[in-house]
Amino acid sequence: MIVWLVAAAAALVPLLLGGQAAERLAGADWTRRCPRAALVMWQAIGLAGGTGAIGVGLVAAVAPLAAVFPHGAHTLIRQILDGRGLDGLGPAHIAALVWSVSLIGWLSLHTVRIAVRTVRAQSRQRLLVDVTADLGVIHGAYVLPGARPMAYCIPGRRARIVLSAGTLELLGAEELEAVLSHERAHATGRHDLLLLPFLALAHAFPWLPAATTARQVVPVLLEMLADDQARRAHGDLPLARALVRMAAPVTGPTAVGSLALADTAVVDRVERLLGRRQRPGWVPAVAYCAAGLLLSGPLAVLIAPVLCITVWPT
Repeated sequence: MIVWLVAAAAALVPLLLGGQAAERLAGADWTRRCPRAALVMWQAIGLAGGTGAIGVGLVAAVAPLAAVFPHGAHTLIRQILDGRGLDGLGPAHIAALVWSVSLIGWLSLHTVRIAVRTVRAQSRQRLLVDVTADLGVIHGAYVLPGARPMAYCIPGRRARIVLSAGTLELLGAEELEAVLSHERAHATGRHDLLLLPFLALAHAFPWLPAATTARQVVPVLLEMLADDQARRAHGDLPLARALVRMAAPVTGPTAVGSLALADTAVVDRVERLLGRRQRPGWVPAVAYCAAGLLLSGPLAVLIAPVLCITVWPT
């Protein structure tokens, strides 16, 4: 049982090390070169931390029922199904079980709340765009009236790419195509779904530095992923020019300054686009392996009793 307890607890280390470790990961140079690998790393930290916290309580709760392999969760499941309830568990073990169940409920509650809130907001935005915007025949995007330059994506099953009339006047053809490619990457990649767990984690545990840092870092990584798709199709310079022009104050009778498209880490993204591109080398492989190792312990703790129930039913 000690092995399973250590395996579950090991996943809590990245979350409990505090803000300094999270800030160091967020500011590492390799994350800018390999945003996909960095995103996978943050996903592994969040998932392993949540499942590890649940697993620690579960393993501690079933300690009196533990066999040599695996821990005693499968025994608890069997005796509950047989109508014997929590036989063999003392007050401390029941408290640990309540911890795991409560944590599952707490995380599920915040995930559902954020998901419902996000879906409702997307529906309202789509409705407003459908009413006020014109569908551009040339660009396939919805064009809002107004001189203020902006470009954004309303993701979902019925995604909308939205531009303003000011954006069409401000950007050249190559720049506009790069912006559209960037926004389509958000829509097709369902980046809203990738962001949702981190929003839920930050709402569930606002006092946890790693959760707060992830909430700030992940949107930047998603923007870089969309930048990479646009740069592969249209090159670095058109997208960089579009970011600068839409982020900088624009004077004149038809446009004013806006951060609509370029409102997330503009300087870092432009420097990344225009800087010397470095080969990722072995960094992604190491990040993926580290993510897999981080997840292996807590997932094994949760999967093992399920396998015992299904593979060895008696």
